Amino acid sequence: MIVLAVTWKAKPGHEAEVARLFALQQKESSKEAGCRMFVVHRHMSDPARFFLYEQYDDQAALDAHRASSHFRKYVTGELPKVAERVEGELYQPM
Repeated sequence: MIVLAVTWKAKPGHEAEVARLFALQQKESSKEAGCRMFVVHRHMSDPARFFLYEQYDDQAALDAHRASSHFRKYVTGELPKVAERVEGELYQPM
């Protein structure tokens, strides 16, 4: 299993749009065959900060996720206009 932890920060005034895009991405990603979990979190005291916790069966499943039409539409297409990716780290459960 592969775990991906990603942090995004909405550009000022775009917090609601980022939340909407992540809700759509979460809905679509959760349907992927190799996706075990895709959960978007919003920071409690900084509503512009979003944390994504994702689990995939293996590298092939993560690659398929990144190649999906919804990833290209939301993550590489629309999100960069309204948010910045702060950090993204891959983990492997022990």
